[in-house]
Amino acid sequence: MKRHLLAIAIAIAIPLALAGCGRENPNASLESRGKATAGAETSTGGSRKGDFGPPQGEPIEAILTSPPLVPPATGRDYPAKVVVNLEVREVDLEISEGVTYTFWTFGGTVPGSFIRVRQGDTVEFHLNNHPDSKMPHNIDLHGVTGPGGGASSTFTAPGHSSQFTFKALNAGLYVYHCATAPVGMHVANGMYGLILVEPPEGMPPVDKEFYVMQGDFYTTTKYREKGHAPFDMQRAIDENATYVLFNGSESALTGDNAITASVGETVRLYVGNGGPNLVSSFHLIGEIFDKVWFEGGTRYQENVQTTLIPAGGAAIADFHLEVPGSYVLVDHSLFRAFNKGALGILKVDGPENLEIYSGKEIDAVYLGDKAASMEPVATAAAASAAGTLTLDDQVKAGQALFAGTCSTCHQPDGKGMAGVFPPLAQSDYLAKGNAELINVVLNGLSGPVTVNGQDYNSVMPPMSQLTDDEVANILTYTLNSWGNPGGRVTKDEVTKVRAGTERSEGAAH
Repeated sequence: MKRHLLAIAIAIAIPLALAGCGRENPNASLESRGKATAGAETSTGGSRKGDFGPPQGEPIEAILTSPPLVPPATGRDYPAKVVVNLEVREVDLEISEGVTYTFWTFGGTVPGSFIRVRQGDTVEFHLNNHPDSKMPHNIDLHGVTGPGGGASSTFTAPGHSSQFTFKALNAGLYVYHCATAPVGMHVANGMYGLILVEPPEGMPPVDKEFYVMQGDFYTTTKYREKGHAPFDMQRAIDENATYVLFNGSESALTGDNAITASVGETVRLYVGNGGPNLVSSFHLIGEIFDKVWFEGGTRYQENVQTTLIPAGGAAIADFHLEVPGSYVLVDHSLFRAFNKGALGILKVDGPENLEIYSGKEIDAVYLGDKAASMEPVATAAAASAAGTLTLDDQVKAGQALFAGTCSTCHQPDGKGMAGVFPPLAQSDYLAKGNAELINVVLNGLSGPVTVNGQDYNSVMPPMSQLTDDEVANILTYTLNSWGNPGGRVTKDEVTKVRAGTERSEGAAH
């Protein structure tokens, strides 16, 4: 009988104990609740937990920021009514140096304005389509519970406004985008952004927050071809992107626009992928993400090198800075980074820590032509269009381009690498004439070659992605540097050589 009663007691006690262990502490912080643990059964969210009652206090006008800036934390412990006013504008902006594109935008920028609210907030959303727009637009916010994420309520003609209200029931980082047909075209033209729905306790504090969003763009023109670049529907359907960019432009996060921080600070990146087609392999060269809230949700992974962000998805990445230098943001599908523009720079100042990192940073290896100002390139392009291009214009533009295209192998001083890459400084190979030099740049050079009496046997890949004026300027800079005899290469000479070069279908040209 005693054994029977003991068995009953154990049968009752075990489920009660397990239920107690599985119950989540309602006062637990995001830090303790968010950590992804194998086999964890506790729930950290869901729309049924996100309704904290009616809004309290007076309505609040949402602070919207342009990338890469992020609005301040809400700092509230109660739900509020938050009013969001977002304007659609169709604007011509620079997508690359000397290249313009007609972007369709939320707030005049690509990506659109960053929106920040708190879980449980009631959001009164106003979408205003500027009278100068040529197209109707709407908005689908992935953080909305309701048909179309708001798209069915916000179809807005030029010069009109639409309004709808939703309750932010789920915490997380969410993409928003236009969903007017043809949806892919509207998104491909830059109509996307991020909305952060903070958990009730807020995000863990950090020193700096930045807003970065990737997108793929499709043009009838070639990569970096100067002038206006029209949208190409067939390339978009074929998913053959001309540009893959952070924040809508090659220069958005480089040069003077690089984001900045200091040693000892913790940085948070809110990263989205507008697509419309390509998945992002997001990576920060020289750093490891301490935490990544994957897929924009409430769980995080630790010690992450590269995180996948699907089209229409997002992630939150935190990392602490130990040593100074230039850190490069890339899509680690690397041809997108170095040949289509998916590259940004985080500049970190502060004291060296040789115990953590000892060595010489070589910007040219990673940064390409983003390490230096590209203003001379734009100056030369404008002068060429006006018919006033000078030798000095070409040399200065060529120097800026050489730093990102050629200096890794041939070295910044043109001396090359002994036994590997031949020198350009005081090189007798330059006497072969402009046409031969142009041909080498466009088509590459493989196999034995003798320069200044020394034999070399390596590979120079074709640089046919360079435009005709870029090739002319690089070669002109080379001819007039490091004790070389001088000379000048023109855009017309490059055009002639390129036109006379046979290429297989699909090759760079």
